[in-house]
Amino acid sequence: MGKVKILTERQLRQAVALDRSAVQCVEDAFRALATGQVVMPPILSLAIAEYNGEVDVKTAYVPGLDSFAIKVSPGFFDNPALGLPSTSGLMMVFSSQTGVLEALLLDNGYLTDVRTAAAGAVAADHLAVREASSVCVMGAGMQARLQLAALRLVRPITHVTVWARDASKARALAGELRDDGLEATAVPDAGAAVGAAHIIVTTTPSTTPILMADWLKPGQHVTAMGSDQHTKNELDPACFLRANCYVPDRQSQTAELGELRAAIAANLISKTRYFAELGAVIAGKAKARQSATDITIADLTGTGVQDTAIATLAVQRAASLDLGTVFDTEA
Repeated sequence: MGKVKILTERQLRQAVALDRSAVQCVEDAFRALATGQVVMPPILSLAIAEYNGEVDVKTAYVPGLDSFAIKVSPGFFDNPALGLPSTSGLMMVFSSQTGVLEALLLDNGYLTDVRTAAAGAVAADHLAVREASSVCVMGAGMQARLQLAALRLVRPITHVTVWARDASKARALAGELRDDGLEATAVPDAGAAVGAAHIIVTTTPSTTPILMADWLKPGQHVTAMGSDQHTKNELDPACFLRANCYVPDRQSQTAELGELRAAIAANLISKTRYFAELGAVIAGKAKARQSATDITIADLTGTGVQDTAIATLAVQRAASLDLGTVFDTEA
């Protein structure tokens, strides 16, 4: 069949950083999705409730790219108690012309972390007010850290409030952020933490709302990126009634797996109502924020087009750095 390049997590970390080029890569992927030419099937999702686990399989073909990726992404949320990361996984990269396997990216979820954080930055860049300088992050795990790092690439962030169900983890994250030059405070009252921010990012696997509608203030932007399963829900469904603008990454997904699902289940939003997706906003086909006082919500469930985009970037960067090991599959 030919030769396959294998790249380890360490090599992929060398090749791809959470930087402006990664954000641009993901933004371009969303823009491509708005053209209607991308082929992106529904997520294959496997829940393993016995072990508080899930496995998602995502993919997309993007015209113009020589390759496409299929990603397998497990998330087992009791793992930290076992000394293991919550997420892992790998990506397989195939030729768009022949379907031949070209590369195995053994990233252990690293590329997913990067593209997810980049998507948060893209959403905030197109929805948050330009002068946004304060962030409330709800959650204190790896994605909370990466979302903040990504936001700093697109907005002049100086202040952070951190809320987490584990107050000690919130304090630890706030300390790290202060060491990194930010004014950061762990706030035990979630409503107070939210009220102090221009941008709110929810980063948890919660199955019950952690962000309530009556906490929201004019001008705020919310990026909800934790809900990507039928059982997850970070936003009080009434947030949809407070928001002036709701933007899904892919409405067919958010209606089944994201925050939109909970709003539909609460009979606050009709299942047939159409919302302009993030790609359409990026491409200039739809408008989002209309004024500085609007409340905006981005609902990010993660799309296969992001995975193909970041995988393609990783393979290109690795080639330029001469990283990876090539195996002959016929040997």
